Amino acid sequence: MQVAVVIPCYNVRKTIVSVINQIGDEVRAIYAVDDCCPEQTGEFLRANVTDRRLTIIRHNRNKGVGGAVVSGYRRAIADGMDIIVKVDGDGQMDPRLIPDLIRPITNLDADYVKGNRFYSLYDVKEMPGLRLFGNATLSFITKISSGYWRVFDPTNGYTAISETAVKRLNLNKVSERYFFETDMLIQLGGIRAVVQDFPMEARYGDEESNLRISRIILEFLGKHVRASIRRLVYQYFLRDFSIASINLVFGLVFVVFGASFGATEWVRSVTSGVPASSGTVMIAVLPIILGFQLLIAFLSQDIGNEPTVPLVGLTHDRNDPKTRG
Repeated sequence: MQVAVVIPCYNVRKTIVSVINQIGDEVRAIYAVDDCCPEQTGEFLRANVTDRRLTIIRHNRNKGVGGAVVSGYRRAIADGMDIIVKVDGDGQMDPRLIPDLIRPITNLDADYVKGNRFYSLYDVKEMPGLRLFGNATLSFITKISSGYWRVFDPTNGYTAISETAVKRLNLNKVSERYFFETDMLIQLGGIRAVVQDFPMEARYGDEESNLRISRIILEFLGKHVRASIRRLVYQYFLRDFSIASINLVFGLVFVVFGASFGATEWVRSVTSGVPASSGTVMIAVLPIILGFQLLIAFLSQDIGNEPTVPLVGLTHDRNDPKTRG
Protein backbone atom coordinates (compact mmCIF):
# COMPACT_ATOMS: atom_id res chain seq x y z
CA MET A 1 0.00 0.00 0.00
CA GLN A 2 1.20 3.51 -0.84
CA VAL A 3 1.51 5.61 2.32
CA ALA A 4 1.37 9.40 2.43
CA VAL A 5 1.85 11.88 5.27
CA VAL A 6 -0.06 15.16 5.56
CA ILE A 7 1.43 17.88 7.76
CA PRO A 8 -0.67 21.02 8.44
CA CYS A 9 1.76 23.92 8.85
CA TYR A 10 0.99 27.00 10.89
CA ASN A 11 3.67 28.63 13.06
CA VAL A 12 5.79 25.46 13.18
CA ARG A 13 8.87 26.78 11.41
CA LYS A 14 11.18 25.83 14.30
CA THR A 15 10.19 22.16 14.32
CA ILE A 16 8.88 21.24 10.86
CA VAL A 17 12.25 20.28 9.31
CA SER A 18 13.00 17.89 12.18
CA VAL A 19 9.58 16.28 11.78
CA ILE A 20 10.10 15.70 8.06
CA ASN A 21 13.59 14.32 8.57
CA GLN A 22 12.21 11.65 10.94
CA ILE A 23 9.71 10.27 8.40
CA GLY A 24 10.88 6.83 7.29
CA ASP A 25 11.15 5.12 3.92
CA GLU A 26 7.77 3.43 4.31
CA VAL A 27 6.21 6.76 3.31
CA ARG A 28 5.89 7.44 -0.41
CA ALA A 29 4.73 11.07 -0.34
CA ILE A 30 4.77 13.98 2.12
CA TYR A 31 2.31 16.85 1.78
CA ALA A 32 3.12 19.96 3.80
CA VAL A 33 0.12 22.30 3.79
CA ASP A 34 1.09 25.94 4.35
CA ASP A 35 -2.19 27.19 5.81
CA CYS A 36 -1.49 30.86 4.99
CA CYS A 37 1.20 30.70 7.66
CA PRO A 38 2.57 34.07 8.81
CA GLU A 39 6.01 32.45 9.02
CA GLN A 40 5.78 31.45 5.33
CA THR A 41 6.52 27.83 6.14
CA GLY A 42 6.09 26.74 2.54
CA GLU A 43 8.88 28.99 1.27
CA PHE A 44 11.03 27.99 4.21
CA LEU A 45 10.65 24.30 3.35
CA ARG A 46 11.48 24.90 -0.32
CA ALA A 47 14.73 26.50 0.74
CA ASN A 48 15.73 24.04 3.47
CA VAL A 49 14.35 20.58 2.61
CA THR A 50 15.61 18.48 -0.29
CA ASP A 51 13.44 15.39 0.31
CA ARG A 52 12.00 14.50 -3.10
CA ARG A 53 8.86 13.10 -1.49
CA LEU A 54 7.85 16.56 -0.30
CA THR A 55 5.01 18.44 -1.98
CA ILE A 56 4.03 21.86 -0.67
CA ILE A 57 0.39 22.96 -0.78
CA ARG A 58 -0.27 26.64 -0.20
CA HIS A 59 -3.53 28.18 1.06
CA ASN A 60 -4.22 31.79 0.16
CA ARG A 61 -6.36 32.12 3.29
CA ASN A 62 -6.19 30.37 6.62
CA LYS A 63 -8.63 27.42 6.72
CA GLY A 64 -7.65 25.90 10.07
CA VAL A 65 -6.14 22.51 10.82
CA GLY A 66 -9.13 20.65 9.38
CA GLY A 67 -9.08 22.60 6.13
CA ALA A 68 -5.34 21.98 5.79
CA VAL A 69 -5.66 18.24 6.38
CA VAL A 70 -8.57 17.94 3.95
CA SER A 71 -6.47 19.64 1.27
CA GLY A 72 -3.77 17.05 1.93
CA TYR A 73 -6.33 14.23 1.78
CA ARG A 74 -7.62 15.41 -1.59
CA ARG A 75 -4.13 15.64 -3.07
CA ALA A 76 -3.10 12.25 -1.70
CA ILE A 77 -6.19 10.56 -3.14
CA ALA A 78 -5.57 12.24 -6.50
CA ASP A 79 -2.01 10.86 -6.40
CA GLY A 80 -3.22 7.32 -5.74
CA MET A 81 -2.23 6.96 -2.09
CA ASP A 82 -3.78 4.06 -0.13
CA ILE A 83 -3.14 5.21 3.44
CA ILE A 84 -2.89 8.82 4.63
CA VAL A 85 -1.23 9.68 7.92
CA LYS A 86 -1.72 13.04 9.58
CA VAL A 87 1.21 14.35 11.63
CA ASP A 88 1.39 17.74 13.31
CA GLY A 89 4.41 19.89 12.57
CA ASP A 90 5.07 20.90 16.18
CA GLY A 91 7.16 17.83 17.05
CA GLN A 92 4.71 16.33 19.57
CA MET A 93 4.17 13.23 17.40
CA ASP A 94 6.96 10.77 16.67
CA PRO A 95 7.01 9.98 12.91
CA ARG A 96 9.02 6.83 13.64
CA LEU A 97 5.78 5.27 14.93
CA ILE A 98 4.12 5.42 11.50
CA PRO A 99 4.77 1.71 10.63
CA ASP A 100 2.97 0.64 13.82
CA LEU A 101 0.23 3.24 13.40
CA ILE A 102 -0.77 2.05 9.92
CA ARG A 103 -0.49 -1.69 10.66
CA PRO A 104 -4.21 -2.22 11.50
CA ILE A 105 -5.08 -0.73 8.09
CA THR A 106 -2.51 -2.72 6.14
CA ASN A 107 -3.81 -5.83 7.92
CA LEU A 108 -7.35 -4.84 6.85
CA ASP A 109 -8.50 -4.70 10.48
CA ALA A 110 -9.40 -1.00 10.65
CA ASP A 111 -10.28 1.99 8.47
CA TYR A 112 -9.00 4.69 10.81
CA VAL A 113 -6.33 4.53 13.50
CA LYS A 114 -5.75 7.31 16.00
CA GLY A 115 -3.29 7.90 18.79
CA ASN A 116 -4.28 7.48 22.41
CA ARG A 117 -2.11 9.12 25.08
CA PHE A 118 -4.09 7.54 27.96
CA TYR A 119 -2.93 3.92 27.66
CA SER A 120 0.01 4.23 30.01
CA LEU A 121 -0.48 5.31 33.62
CA TYR A 122 2.98 6.90 33.55
CA ASP A 123 2.12 8.99 30.49
CA VAL A 124 -1.13 10.12 32.10
CA LYS A 125 0.79 11.32 35.17
CA GLU A 126 3.09 13.34 32.91
CA MET A 127 0.17 15.06 31.17
CA PRO A 128 -0.72 18.60 32.35
CA GLY A 129 -3.71 18.47 34.69
CA LEU A 130 -5.94 20.84 32.73
CA ARG A 131 -5.25 19.00 29.48
CA LEU A 132 -5.95 15.67 31.17
CA PHE A 133 -9.30 16.82 32.51
CA GLY A 134 -10.32 18.41 29.22
CA ASN A 135 -9.43 15.35 27.17
CA ALA A 136 -11.23 13.00 29.56
CA THR A 137 -14.39 15.12 29.42
CA LEU A 138 -14.29 15.46 25.64
CA SER A 139 -13.66 11.74 25.28
CA PHE A 140 -16.85 10.86 27.12
CA ILE A 141 -18.95 13.39 25.19
CA THR A 142 -17.49 12.17 21.89
CA LYS A 143 -18.46 8.58 22.72
CA ILE A 144 -22.08 9.71 22.72
CA SER A 145 -21.93 11.87 19.60
CA SER A 146 -19.85 9.44 17.50
CA GLY A 147 -20.93 6.03 18.77
CA TYR A 148 -17.32 4.89 19.25
CA TRP A 149 -17.48 3.76 22.87
CA ARG A 150 -14.15 1.91 22.80
CA VAL A 151 -11.94 4.79 21.66
CA PHE A 152 -10.47 7.56 23.77
CA ASP A 153 -8.54 10.80 23.40
CA PRO A 154 -10.67 12.21 20.52
CA THR A 155 -8.57 15.36 20.10
CA ASN A 156 -5.44 13.36 19.31
CA GLY A 157 -4.30 14.39 15.84
CA TYR A 158 -1.91 11.51 15.14
CA THR A 159 -4.09 9.52 12.75
CA ALA A 160 -4.05 7.20 9.76
CA ILE A 161 -6.96 6.65 7.40
CA SER A 162 -7.55 4.32 4.48
CA GLU A 163 -8.22 5.59 1.00
CA THR A 164 -11.52 3.64 1.10
CA ALA A 165 -12.77 5.58 4.12
CA VAL A 166 -11.65 8.95 2.76
CA LYS A 167 -13.55 8.40 -0.49
CA ARG A 168 -16.76 7.58 1.41
CA LEU A 169 -16.56 10.69 3.55
CA ASN A 170 -18.10 13.97 2.44
CA LEU A 171 -15.01 16.08 3.07
CA ASN A 172 -17.01 19.25 2.47
CA LYS A 173 -18.96 18.50 5.66
CA VAL A 174 -15.93 17.95 7.92
CA SER A 175 -15.18 20.79 10.32
CA GLU A 176 -12.21 22.88 9.21
CA ARG A 177 -11.11 24.27 12.56
CA TYR A 178 -10.25 22.81 15.98
CA PHE A 179 -13.27 20.48 15.99
CA PHE A 180 -11.71 18.57 13.09
CA GLU A 181 -10.33 15.51 14.92
CA THR A 182 -13.56 15.01 16.85
CA ASP A 183 -15.70 15.64 13.78
CA MET A 184 -13.73 13.01 11.87
CA LEU A 185 -14.89 10.42 14.42
CA ILE A 186 -18.47 11.63 14.08
CA GLN A 187 -18.33 11.50 10.28
CA LEU A 188 -16.65 8.07 10.32
CA GLY A 189 -19.41 6.79 12.58
CA GLY A 190 -21.90 7.86 9.93
CA ILE A 191 -20.29 5.59 7.33
CA ARG A 192 -19.80 2.74 9.84
CA ALA A 193 -16.00 2.75 9.59
CA VAL A 194 -13.95 0.71 12.06
CA VAL A 195 -11.76 2.87 14.33
CA GLN A 196 -8.91 1.64 16.51
CA ASP A 197 -6.82 3.36 19.15
CA PHE A 198 -3.03 3.31 18.96
CA PRO A 199 -1.09 3.59 22.24
CA MET A 200 1.44 6.39 22.08
CA GLU A 201 3.52 8.55 24.37
CA ALA A 202 2.69 12.23 24.57
CA ARG A 203 5.53 14.65 23.92
CA TYR A 204 5.22 18.25 25.14
CA GLY A 205 7.67 20.95 24.24
CA ASP A 206 7.77 24.68 24.86
CA GLU A 207 5.38 25.46 22.00
CA GLU A 208 2.19 27.40 22.70
CA SER A 209 -1.14 26.11 21.51
CA ASN A 210 -3.28 28.35 19.31
CA LEU A 211 -6.36 26.85 20.95
CA ARG A 212 -8.18 28.85 23.64
CA ILE A 213 -10.67 26.69 25.54
CA SER A 214 -12.81 29.65 26.61
CA ARG A 215 -13.43 30.57 22.97
CA ILE A 216 -14.56 27.19 21.72
CA ILE A 217 -16.26 25.43 24.65
CA LEU A 218 -19.79 26.56 23.74
CA GLU A 219 -19.17 25.88 20.06
CA PHE A 220 -17.93 22.36 20.84
CA LEU A 221 -20.88 21.65 23.13
CA GLY A 222 -23.41 22.78 20.53
CA LYS A 223 -21.80 20.67 17.81
CA HIS A 224 -21.75 17.61 20.05
CA VAL A 225 -25.44 17.99 20.91
CA ARG A 226 -26.43 18.34 17.25
CA ALA A 227 -24.22 15.40 16.24
CA SER A 228 -25.67 13.20 19.01
CA ILE A 229 -29.25 13.92 18.00
CA ARG A 230 -28.45 13.41 14.31
CA ARG A 231 -26.68 10.10 14.98
CA LEU A 232 -29.42 8.67 17.18
CA VAL A 233 -32.24 9.66 14.80
CA TYR A 234 -30.43 8.39 11.72
CA GLN A 235 -29.03 5.19 13.23
CA TYR A 236 -32.06 4.05 15.22
CA PHE A 237 -35.03 5.41 13.28
CA LEU A 238 -34.01 5.95 9.65
CA ARG A 239 -31.27 3.39 8.96
CA ASP A 240 -32.72 0.78 11.32
CA PHE A 241 -35.46 0.24 13.91
CA SER A 242 -34.92 -2.25 16.73
CA ILE A 243 -35.57 -2.91 20.40
CA ALA A 244 -32.90 -0.29 21.11
CA SER A 245 -35.07 2.30 19.35
CA ILE A 246 -38.05 1.36 21.54
CA ASN A 247 -35.95 1.51 24.70
CA LEU A 248 -34.71 4.98 23.75
CA VAL A 249 -38.16 6.39 22.99
CA PHE A 250 -39.96 5.00 26.03
CA GLY A 251 -37.00 5.70 28.29
CA LEU A 252 -37.03 9.38 27.35
CA VAL A 253 -40.85 9.59 27.57
CA PHE A 254 -40.98 8.05 31.04
CA VAL A 255 -38.14 10.21 32.41
CA VAL A 256 -39.59 13.42 30.98
CA PHE A 257 -43.10 12.58 32.18
CA GLY A 258 -41.96 11.64 35.68
CA ALA A 259 -39.74 14.70 36.05
CA SER A 260 -42.41 17.08 34.67
CA PHE A 261 -45.23 15.60 36.76
CA GLY A 262 -43.07 15.56 39.90
CA ALA A 263 -41.97 19.19 39.41
CA THR A 264 -45.55 20.32 38.81
CA GLU A 265 -46.87 18.55 41.91
CA TRP A 266 -43.97 19.86 44.00
CA VAL A 267 -44.74 23.45 43.02
CA ARG A 268 -48.43 22.88 43.72
CA SER A 269 -47.62 21.40 47.12
CA VAL A 270 -45.36 24.31 48.05
CA THR A 271 -47.83 27.01 46.97
CA SER A 272 -50.84 25.34 48.62
CA GLY A 273 -49.08 24.14 51.75
CA VAL A 274 -50.64 20.70 51.33
CA PRO A 275 -48.13 17.78 51.24
CA ALA A 276 -48.34 15.55 48.20
CA SER A 277 -49.84 12.13 48.79
CA SER A 278 -47.75 8.97 48.62
CA GLY A 279 -49.63 7.99 45.47
CA THR A 280 -48.70 11.24 43.77
CA VAL A 281 -45.06 10.73 44.71
CA MET A 282 -45.09 7.19 43.31
CA ILE A 283 -46.63 8.39 40.03
CA ALA A 284 -43.66 10.76 39.66
CA VAL A 285 -40.92 8.40 40.85
CA LEU A 286 -41.83 5.12 39.14
CA PRO A 287 -41.70 6.46 35.55
CA ILE A 288 -38.28 8.03 36.25
CA ILE A 289 -36.91 4.73 37.61
CA LEU A 290 -38.36 2.73 34.70
CA GLY A 291 -37.16 5.34 32.22
CA PHE A 292 -33.59 5.19 33.52
CA GLN A 293 -33.63 1.39 33.30
CA LEU A 294 -34.75 1.58 29.66
CA LEU A 295 -32.07 4.18 28.86
CA ILE A 296 -29.38 2.01 30.48
CA ALA A 297 -30.58 -0.91 28.35
CA PHE A 298 -30.37 1.31 25.27
CA LEU A 299 -26.87 2.42 26.24
CA SER A 300 -25.73 -1.19 26.49
CA GLN A 301 -27.20 -1.93 23.05
CA ASP A 302 -25.60 1.19 21.58
CA ILE A 303 -22.17 0.16 22.89
CA GLY A 304 -22.60 -3.25 21.30
CA ASN A 305 -23.57 -1.62 17.99
CA GLU A 306 -20.11 -0.15 17.34
CA PRO A 307 -18.86 -0.98 13.80
CA THR A 308 -16.77 -4.17 13.55
CA VAL A 309 -16.48 -4.84 9.79
CA PRO A 310 -13.82 -2.60 8.18
CA LEU A 311 -14.74 -0.85 4.95
CA VAL A 312 -11.22 -1.46 3.68
CA GLY A 313 -11.83 -5.21 4.01
CA LEU A 314 -14.78 -4.95 1.63
CA THR A 315 -12.59 -3.57 -1.16
CA HIS A 316 -9.42 -5.62 -0.65
CA ASP A 317 -8.76 -9.34 -0.63
CA ARG A 318 -7.19 -10.41 2.68
CA ASN A 319 -5.40 -13.26 0.90
CA ASP A 320 -3.84 -10.99 -1.69
CA PRO A 321 -0.26 -10.13 -0.58
CA LYS A 322 -0.40 -6.88 -2.57
CA THR A 323 -2.99 -5.49 -0.14
CA ARG A 324 -0.99 -6.34 2.96
CA GLY A 325 1.81 -4.01 4.01
